[in-house]
Amino acid sequence: MNWADLNLMPALPELFLLGALSFILVFDLFVPDEKRGVTYVLSLLTVALCAVLQVATFEPYAVTTFSGMFVDDPVADIIKVAMYGATAATLVYTRQYVADNGMFRGEYFTLSLFALLGMNVMVSSANFVTLYIGLELLSLALYALIALKRDSAAGTEAAMKYFVLGALASGMLLYGMSMVYGATGSLDIHVIAGAVGRPETNIVLLVFGLVFLVAGLAFKLGAVPFHMWVPDVYQGAPLAVTLMLGAAPKLAAFVFVIRILAQGLGELAAQWQGMLVLIAALSMLIGNLAAVAQTNIRRMLAYSTISHMGFLLLGVLAGNEQGYASAMFYAITYVLMSLAAFGVLLALSRAGFECDKVDDLKGLNARNSWYAFLMLLVMFSMAGIPPLAGFYAKFAVLRAVVDLPVLDFGFFAGSPVYLAVFAVLMSLVGAFYYLRVVKVMYFDGSQTDAPIVVRGDMKLLLSVNALALLVIGLLPERLVELCIDAMRQSLASF
Repeated sequence: MNWADLNLMPALPELFLLGALSFILVFDLFVPDEKRGVTYVLSLLTVALCAVLQVATFEPYAVTTFSGMFVDDPVADIIKVAMYGATAATLVYTRQYVADNGMFRGEYFTLSLFALLGMNVMVSSANFVTLYIGLELLSLALYALIALKRDSAAGTEAAMKYFVLGALASGMLLYGMSMVYGATGSLDIHVIAGAVGRPETNIVLLVFGLVFLVAGLAFKLGAVPFHMWVPDVYQGAPLAVTLMLGAAPKLAAFVFVIRILAQGLGELAAQWQGMLVLIAALSMLIGNLAAVAQTNIRRMLAYSTISHMGFLLLGVLAGNEQGYASAMFYAITYVLMSLAAFGVLLALSRAGFECDKVDDLKGLNARNSWYAFLMLLVMFSMAGIPPLAGFYAKFAVLRAVVDLPVLDFGFFAGSPVYLAVFAVLMSLVGAFYYLRVVKVMYFDGSQTDAPIVVRGDMKLLLSVNALALLVIGLLPERLVELCIDAMRQSLASF
């Protein structure tokens, strides 16, 4: 590396985040418990300033630094801003919950920022080494966060399950990366992309590596058949950590998939498309069918996440700019829905009580019609009912799939319309359990008269979050154009 030519501007938000995180880590040691709110404010301020720096350093083309290992392109900029927003919303939504449950400590805030730093590194990685470093930084922070409530046996069990299975997935990724390195002689995504079509490249070894990479990626997304950790971790982790787990990391995982499959191994699309068809179809099938039988709303949302990841992978397997952009739009929309859904559950939770069963939402309209309306928007959006954002997200993905030529993957051969019809049928199954929540809120009697006490900042942000699903559903053009332009510019650099 030539230090004289090193350009730090593309990585300025990450460098600031690391510096601010280090300061907060030390500063918190001297803050008494009764003034822990200062750490909370500093964490929010750090995230906000990172977003400002991200926008200030925006360039409409890809810029690399650190010897090509770090890339700042439009996709990275948009996804990072979305992750900053999701992290800030998570901190606001969970403040009262962590205070009520003895988790309002510096470790919660610093680990959240470490997770954000890991996601940033993942999103801007142009090399398998930095991809893996970012992934492990995120994973280690999440392992600790899940087990942060030390007197919770369920949390400790969830952390152990996630750790063991996460280690297995990381091993698969490393093994796949080593095979790709053996076939191409490089870990740089640009070099790998150029080496795939060369006659001297060992295609057999490369395809074997691809299989392990897809398996590792499917685990990180929580897609079938590597989904076994999702419902247990969603249910066992503290509700605040479940929100953190189900929101911003999905954006990082999406870009992780794009970097490896679309940019690095795009020439092998015929191979990985076949795997993604199977994974996506099984995720939608098992996710929706299993969610129907759930009485715990966290497990229901976990299986719902699995089905949503199947839909997202439909966009990726399209293997073209339109498909990638629709998947990007879907990922952003899903994070908004997940934030609002868990935000309502956190608003209904209080000291000594967690809202984690479907029956806990009974009679919510009678108790507080506004929160019932917000949850209704979320459920309708997740079900894909117009005019909410979830409908347009699913429509964009299905349109990208239908525009594909005839598919022939051996186990699946025929028109892509069949795949789209299957996805629509699975959405109809999903509508059943989403509408069940609406029925419980509006037509069942309440089981408690406990008042719903929510901080003003959380109430305002949660309202904006849920109403944004309606606004984006009515006016999706601007966000769609951003996704298409960003994906076009990012793919053009390969």
